[in-house]
Amino acid sequence: MDMNTDIPQTHAVIVAGGIGKRMGADRPKQFLSLRGRTILEWTLEPFVASKEIHGITIVAERDSMDVIREQVAQVSQPWKCIDIVEGGRERQDSVRNGIASAPDNCDIIIVHDAVRPFITVELIGDCIKGAYEHKAVTVMRPVKETVKEVRDGIVVATPDRSTLWITQTPQAFRADILREAHRSAVEDGFIGTDDCMLAERLGHAVHIIEGNDYNIKITTPADLAFAEAIAQNFEKRGT
Repeated sequence: MDMNTDIPQTHAVIVAGGIGKRMGADRPKQFLSLRGRTILEWTLEPFVASKEIHGITIVAERDSMDVIREQVAQVSQPWKCIDIVEGGRERQDSVRNGIASAPDNCDIIIVHDAVRPFITVELIGDCIKGAYEHKAVTVMRPVKETVKEVRDGIVVATPDRSTLWITQTPQAFRADILREAHRSAVEDGFIGTDDCMLAERLGHAVHIIEGNDYNIKITTPADLAFAEAIAQNFEKRGT
């Protein structure tokens, strides 16, 4: 396939299975309201709008599926297939379930956290292009503050900040690589902290797509307050 003439068949997996204990709310954090829309709706809209995304799978807790169907109806378009599948015990299990629902003939699979609502169509496109060219990519941001390694409450090292980056999502892969990485992890009983780690352990180089400071993961009440300000800015820009 020539990336200049053809759009790779791309499937998005949106991981929406968290229960959000650290948020202290009465519902999972992806269902909290952000300026009149749920966080999940904010997250879904750019994937629905992207012409480079051919289908979407939302991975969720079984008890949340009816609520998600209602929210999907608010943002879905007739030409965009959106499936909802049940998640697993670990995030890795949930992603694997999402991968299983992707068409066998898709070229790229892009994985994103449901509680990163400020993803953009442009960044999605950058990830798809990067995955096609490099096979595996992740959105990242350079660390801005000094980082210390601590053991038993004592600083033992200060890593070189210039080599440290913070991982975000989306993470995008050639579909065969991501499927192979998850299959190998199951066979070896390996649990990684993200999908890139599964690809890395098989020797695949993961390239960086530089993200932005708006692409936050909403985990705590402080994150939600910050997200309100970002959402207001996005609305003013018409994003």
